[in-house]
Amino acid sequence: EVQLVESGGGLVQAGGSLRLSCAASGFTFDEAAIGWFRQAPGKEREGVSCISNWDGSTYNADSVKGRFIISSDKAKHTVYLQMNSLKPEDTAVYYCAVEPRPFMPRTICTGIVSMEYWGNGKLVTVSS
Repeated sequence: EVQLVESGGGLVQAGGSLRLSCAASGFTFDEAAIGWFRQAPGKEREGVSCISNWDGSTYNADSVKGRFIISSDKAKHTVYLQMNSLKPEDTAVYYCAVEPRPFMPRTICTGIVSMEYWGNGKLVTVSS
């Protein structure tokens, strides 16, 4: 059974930082493509940052480039999203999602390939 347990998130002032964690189990972690997606009220879900555990490549949406960093700890089976210089427009529910096959991160973040498993989401609120 695939499990994705997200932690982190919360309330932060604009300009601040937060880190999200996604502890994963139930699939071959080292082969998977894993991403962070977000959905703000009234908006469509978007891929924020994605990583291929197969080759370590990453992809970041233009809206977060230079501010968000995705990383993967294979020993802990955990993926992190370090969010810096947060803006009010980053306010959203953030979801960790997994595609167990070794797709390139751009293909999962941009929706070319649909993710197979999703976490429950963590709310991130950035106040101005």
